[in-house]
Amino acid sequence: METFIIIISGILYTIAVYLILNKNFLRIILGVTLFSHATHLMLMAINGLKKGNAPLLSENGDIYTDPIPQALILTSIVISFALTALLLVLGYRTYIELGTDNMKKLKGESHE
Repeated sequence: METFIIIISGILYTIAVYLILNKNFLRIILGVTLFSHATHLMLMAINGLKKGNAPLLSENGDIYTDPIPQALILTSIVISFALTALLLVLGYRTYIELGTDNMKKLKGESHE
């Protein structure tokens, strides 16, 4: 199962890099979002899909699942959501102010 998740993560990385290298600002934002989701999948696959009890103090169960990777992924999801929201706001303001979302046109003139 981990191999399948790593393959899916690799496909998401490929699509994300393709979108980030695009000229359209909205596609760049989508690429960054896909990149973060691919990283989440990669972290989950690296940790391994372990089966065990919740890491609570009790006398039931001998095998416990490590909660650190899940906590890191959850934190990363929150940070990537905030980053995506910030990029969407910046993209919207840029489009309102300058009237374009093309990165070539946002670069400015050669004499500037």
